[in-house]
Amino acid sequence: MFISENVKYIGVNDHDIDLFEGQYDVPNGMAYNSYAVIGEKTAIMDSVDAAFTSQWLDNINKALDGKEPDYLVIQHMEPDHSGSIAVFAQAYPNTKIVSSTKSFTMMKNFFGTDLADRRVVVGEGDVLDLGDRTLSFIAAP
Repeated sequence: MFISENVKYIGVNDHDIDLFEGQYDVPNGMAYNSYAVIGEKTAIMDSVDAAFTSQWLDNINKALDGKEPDYLVIQHMEPDHSGSIAVFAQAYPNTKIVSSTKSFTMMKNFFGTDLADRRVVVGEGDVLDLGDRTLSFIAAP
């Protein structure tokens, strides 16, 4: 799926799942959406369900032509958005992880680490500077 030269779709499709969150019928499967925002610095937006980690990492590598991303932005910790964080963190040891304080607490519970040496905590109104573009954060509890 083409979005733009600077925003690339790197998500994956799950055609085997029949229920979203164990209760909502999804006869056409699920899309685990993830994007690469490419500027002077690069941000990956969300990870994907753990069953699709390898495909997602391949998509990142292809979109970035082998370059290591600068940031992984996690919008929330439901498994379809967070399932591949730990493997991503191992694959890209220099990439900063961007999320809320609550998300980092959940990462500690889920993965045994809150990535303290790599985390960038953001909240309402914060901005992440990618050099030639910025990401603005809005809390939506």
